[in-house]
Amino acid sequence: MTSSTTAATTPGVAETTRRLTGAQIIAESLIARGVPYAVGIPGHGSWSLVDAIRDYAPRLKLLQVIHEQSAIHLADGYYRASGRPLFCFTSIGPGACNTVVGMGTAYVDSTALMLMTGSVHTHMRGHAALQELERRHDADFPRVLEPLVKRWWQPSRVDELPGILDRAWIEMLSGRPGPVLLDVPMDVQADAAEVRLPRQVGLPGGRPRPDATLVERAAALLSGARRPVIVAGGGVVAAEASAPLLGVARTLGAPVVTTWMGKGAIPEDDPLFGGAIGDTGSTCGNRLAAEADVLLAVGCRFTDWSASSYRRGVTFGIPPSRLVQIDIDPHELGKNYPVEIGIVADAQSALADLLSALEERRPSPDDAYRDEIAGLKAEWSRLQDGKRLSEAHPMTQARAIREIRAAADRGAIVTSGAGVVQAVVRQDWETYEPRTHITSGGFSTMGFTVPAALGAKLAQPDRQVIAMAGDGDFLQTMQEIALAAMWDLPVLFVVLNNHGWISIKGGQIATFGRPTMTDFVCPDGSSYSPDFRAVGHAFGLESSRVDDPAELRAQAARLLASGGPALLEVTVAREHPDAGLIKTGWWDVPVHEGRTEARAAYEAGRAEEQHL
Repeated sequence: MTSSTTAATTPGVAETTRRLTGAQIIAESLIARGVPYAVGIPGHGSWSLVDAIRDYAPRLKLLQVIHEQSAIHLADGYYRASGRPLFCFTSIGPGACNTVVGMGTAYVDSTALMLMTGSVHTHMRGHAALQELERRHDADFPRVLEPLVKRWWQPSRVDELPGILDRAWIEMLSGRPGPVLLDVPMDVQADAAEVRLPRQVGLPGGRPRPDATLVERAAALLSGARRPVIVAGGGVVAAEASAPLLGVARTLGAPVVTTWMGKGAIPEDDPLFGGAIGDTGSTCGNRLAAEADVLLAVGCRFTDWSASSYRRGVTFGIPPSRLVQIDIDPHELGKNYPVEIGIVADAQSALADLLSALEERRPSPDDAYRDEIAGLKAEWSRLQDGKRLSEAHPMTQARAIREIRAAADRGAIVTSGAGVVQAVVRQDWETYEPRTHITSGGFSTMGFTVPAALGAKLAQPDRQVIAMAGDGDFLQTMQEIALAAMWDLPVLFVVLNNHGWISIKGGQIATFGRPTMTDFVCPDGSSYSPDFRAVGHAFGLESSRVDDPAELRAQAARLLASGGPALLEVTVAREHPDAGLIKTGWWDVPVHEGRTEARAAYEAGRAEEQHL
């Protein structure tokens, strides 16, 4: 690295012009923004970057995963646990393509991260060198990820990088967060240019505030409601808006129901926590939301999962319920339900302004409504007890999660991916703080749990982190426990082993009357499972297996206290009903005509859907 003596004339923009390689520019830009880790796998397409970053340690550390998908999931977990983005990198071709599932997960769930993929040298574009995709367009890989990023850039010169990095950082974090892509040619990484780098880097200040007239209209509507309900989505967590959310709820006496991504927006032992909503939500949450006269939805997309596929009266009935919807992204307003008052704003700013407007009106919460909320929650708790207190052998997943939750700290972080485990964690793992329930909620990605837990632990080293995976989920990315062993990251990896894709099995039985390809079996019909305890030992983790629910809490507590990475295999039920969860809503999954009664029931439900 060399520096010239050219002084900067704009304070806070740059001190000097320096001659830096493209890779050095990327590294210094990340350090200026406080990014602690660059996560990925070294390959020829990114080795100039990797070599440059080595010289910046320990300000910027390289973190090696075993599969590129996991790099993205790790950064995703890091962001969800902290609100701070990480930087990921890959080589050209297969390594870059391996990120697609992770980027899809991050995009759907609005996670900010920056991915750099290597690209063919600018002077080799169009020759199919170095795994280039060029049959439709030279250096065409960015179009693979185009639907999954907020924006992508493909610089052709080193001196373009400082401005591109600035814009990419702002794009990633402004408005609705999301991933961005830099596809950087190998020569642009290696070549050097005279550039000015920012001395201090920040985002445009402030949070977008709501229209004051709309806030007053919303306050008037909510103040006059008899049965107001607040729907908290992931936007509440992302905007750090839990405090004003609670203020609005208490001022109105309104229960707060949560979506998949909204879990943790309100402490689940708060009297105004109304439960989860949707197909795998809670009876209390669904009933409260369905019977609301006014709904206040904040940072919520109204997905089919959270809205019971829009079947009238199951989770929502809009109309007759009147909807006030707040979202940072105008695309979401009125997308699935008609909106009476739509407000484009940051969730924290909007709720703070709404709280001020409500306090001026001084609404009087209804004691009878409060008692009804408590009664509905008690009914749901009694229903849950059938599974979470079960003495069945093998044990129910609800019982397993109950025992592990009792062994963990109140502020422990739990991660989960697709499968029965994801839904049972939603129902039975009590969450008390934002950013402590991390799940692939929108994309429902399997293989998310393990790498996301590693990212969460790196982001929150003083919190317990528990990766709660089914065996199918765990098998997809279990290689990443190597990183926990190498870095001595004290994460507890729990494998709830039911020898198959049991979530799909339950759905197949309900839809077709029989399962297909969902049990892990040998040709002779015998059940197959790896010895996950032995797998953990082989990777260098302290490992244990539990079959008896009475022993699970103590074993979980012991491993959590071990001070290092650990694996706990838990044998859980394979056959329904013990293997499943409590279905509380409705999900539109077509039933073939050969099952006459089931088809008729499906068509009757579908006829009641009321989305726009």
